[in-house]
Amino acid sequence: MATRSWQEMREWQVALLERATGHTLATWNASVREADPADEAALRDWLRERGVTGYAQMLLVHEHFGYPEFFTRTGEELIERQYADRPALRPVFDAVIARLPEVGPAVTVQTRKTYVSLLTPRRTFAVVAADTKSRVDVGLRFADLPADDRLLPAGSRWSGAMTARFPLTDVEDVDEVVGWLRQAYRDNE
Repeated sequence: MATRSWQEMREWQVALLERATGHTLATWNASVREADPADEAALRDWLRERGVTGYAQMLLVHEHFGYPEFFTRTGEELIERQYADRPALRPVFDAVIARLPEVGPAVTVQTRKTYVSLLTPRRTFAVVAADTKSRVDVGLRFADLPADDRLLPAGSRWSGAMTARFPLTDVEDVDEVVGWLRQAYRDNE
């Protein structure tokens, strides 16, 4: 299981930008400086007009206006912050992460400010987040939503990418979610 740092994420975004546009990051940064957008919204509009969206757009916004503080944190520091006010849930999170070798051959863990993404080589297939002080939710991306009473609607927590969520309140619950993680992994290979 690989863990992707923010620096690696930035490198991936740079490569994505250059593949998608045929221009280097340095070239884009110079163009953005020349355009001198008044604010982030203006920059996003300017980039969208030039076909730059998604992660590539986010990269250029951060390059121009500065990276958020959490980009400089390690994955462990971000996780510690996520569970600082809910320490009873940290073992649940740790149990999910410990079971990832059973899920798929190439799961990448990417820590975010408020959640952890789980990726296949192709894309995110699940997310893990302590959404309340008494529950960890595992968001899952399925090609076809399975019928199961424990699978709940994903809601808008993860920008519509996840199709369901599985609530966990105890370490013993993790056994039940491993099979769903496997299926979501296969659906997103």
